[in-house]
Amino acid sequence: MMHAPCQHWPESDSTGDHVMTLNVPLNSLPGIHRRDFLSASTIAVLGGAVASSSNLRAALPDENIGHATLRVGDLTAVIGDNSADDEHRAGYNGVWSLQHSAATRSVFVPAVAGLNLEHIVTGEQLDDGKIFFEPRNAAMNFRKLDDHSAELHQPPTPTFHVESWTQFQLVAPHYLDMTFRCKAHQPVFSRGYLALFWASYINAPADKSMYFQGGLDGQKDLWTQFCTQWHNDQSTVRHRDDAFEMTFPSDGRDALFKSLSRFRFDLPFFYGNFDDLIWLVMFDRAEGIRLTHSPSGGGGNAALQTTNPAWDFQFLVQNPEIMKEYSFRVRTVLRPRCSRAEMLGEFMKWKETM
Repeated sequence: MMHAPCQHWPESDSTGDHVMTLNVPLNSLPGIHRRDFLSASTIAVLGGAVASSSNLRAALPDENIGHATLRVGDLTAVIGDNSADDEHRAGYNGVWSLQHSAATRSVFVPAVAGLNLEHIVTGEQLDDGKIFFEPRNAAMNFRKLDDHSAELHQPPTPTFHVESWTQFQLVAPHYLDMTFRCKAHQPVFSRGYLALFWASYINAPADKSMYFQGGLDGQKDLWTQFCTQWHNDQSTVRHRDDAFEMTFPSDGRDALFKSLSRFRFDLPFFYGNFDDLIWLVMFDRAEGIRLTHSPSGGGGNAALQTTNPAWDFQFLVQNPEIMKEYSFRVRTVLRPRCSRAEMLGEFMKWKETM
């Protein structure tokens, strides 16, 4: 299958808050035990300069509060916030890396991420790049919960005032679960909806397609191959019963979530092929879920002379209420290729546990 080059590349530069840290050796602060030092809320340093304990902790070489590596069964995952680290670029929160034991590389583009919370959409404020990618730019806190789970917490964002919690958990042998919760703190939804958008930048697969059960009007439960030719062109697939129209200003920028496909999905999951593996993404509901594709959203891979597609999804809340919590769950499966019947079995088995 030929894939046309992208006409419009998504904005990739993110700007975040920069926190100054003081690299002060513990042994230069007499009388302070390391545990007390880390737990103190404020410490006066160098003639009255005050730094928070979190900033001082970030300066210690053996402390890492921005990301962690989790290993369970066949999977190794790096979960992280919006910080940069070596080749990983700032602004790409979520799953920095996800690799199967049978693979030689991560399913996600190394410099960016998968399951990356990148947009909060209300229909307004689309043209300012920093606001367009507000979840990438706003403050976010990382917390490792145990050896197989971690959580990202984003306080209310500056423009849309949405607070969120995203918990990731590895489950043997080949599952990565995501539970997302959010609540709005201010009534900024003049168009009657709140949508959140996650991007997964896939690492130069030979097959850039997403596959799901659905089809055109009059077609039901067909295995459908979905591979857009251009970025922002017929990009988003709605559920068969999804009739909600997200409205936008007539002169606003193009966006993946604005461009709708004629395809509809019937069951809330999709999969894609990656080397000798499949990556299956399943949702606990169809209501509010939309699937989105870009053939080149993750940029290009010069060595393989191809583009990195984005296999994305959205969570849409109609008429959101202030301070009410909204949530949904995702289970992803990264395993050696299998039959579609086995994939359906994975989905049905997971649904039975709910």
